[in-house]
Amino acid sequence: MEDTNHGAEIAVEEGDDRDTSYYCEDFNWEDLRDEMETKDQRDGFINLGDEATECCSNKEAWQSFHQRHFRGTFFKERKYLLKEFPELLQADGNTKILEVGCGNGSSVLPILRANGSVVVYACDCSVVALERAREMVDAATDISGTCRFHAFYCDLSLESFPSWLCCVTCQESFQAQANDNQKGQNKETSDKEHVQCCIGGVDIVTLIFTLSSIPLKRMPHLIKECLSILKPGGMIFFRDYGLYDMTMLRFPLTQKIGEHQYVRGDGTFSYYFSLEVLRDLFTKSGFIEIESQFCCVQLLNRKKGQKMRRVWVHGKFQKPLA
Repeated sequence: MEDTNHGAEIAVEEGDDRDTSYYCEDFNWEDLRDEMETKDQRDGFINLGDEATECCSNKEAWQSFHQRHFRGTFFKERKYLLKEFPELLQADGNTKILEVGCGNGSSVLPILRANGSVVVYACDCSVVALERAREMVDAATDISGTCRFHAFYCDLSLESFPSWLCCVTCQESFQAQANDNQKGQNKETSDKEHVQCCIGGVDIVTLIFTLSSIPLKRMPHLIKECLSILKPGGMIFFRDYGLYDMTMLRFPLTQKIGEHQYVRGDGTFSYYFSLEVLRDLFTKSGFIEIESQFCCVQLLNRKKGQKMRRVWVHGKFQKPLA
């Protein structure tokens, strides 16, 4: 059975593709919160047990999801990311970007199209999604140098990144270099020195509608893994579902499995972030908060004549220089 709630999330996930600049405030989130808190909010949730919600991956559910939507245009290209994170356009040819949870490549494609010099690595827990992402990039005639895209399998809800991204020796070397630079010694180390053992880490990690898909107690593991492969000063660009988003309010109590966390009809998870939880997750994992805010966009379902209040969270977090 198709999960219609999931379809509604993806269909309008991107919001309004405004031509001018990044747009994020059709309504005030605090007003929406006050409205929701005055309504009859049902407490409680179903308990799937620790094994289902804390220790295990739901990669089988995502594999099935991507098999159902392997062809067609279920996912749209996330062109808005270039407005939301202009640093992706400004990155030079030495920049390495890692997309965590790349799906069929809907975030990767606009980055590769807009910036002809960066190298993009991408991982996912679904081999079907990775195959589709490779096909999409290979078929894009306006992307120069398909060798700039490298996709690989990794289930970060349970596993660690492969050592070829940034081995322990290189992590220690980059940290020592950053410490020397802060002391004014300015010792520089070229990436070429690390090519024998790994790629030497990445400059940017994008987490776009990925963190919400794993259990809350597994999120710190994924974030710390991202910290480990980022170079000092590197950035995480984050976008995901926000508290009181329209799709959250559609879930029945029988699909609630934790505080602000739900399981869809197809077995995939969805968590809805408050800014407090978001900041706490990243700062406790060692990141510095650069930006965090709600993105509140009102869309119109013309067919039904219904207004849809979408809430997403936007964030930029930086790995300390030392």
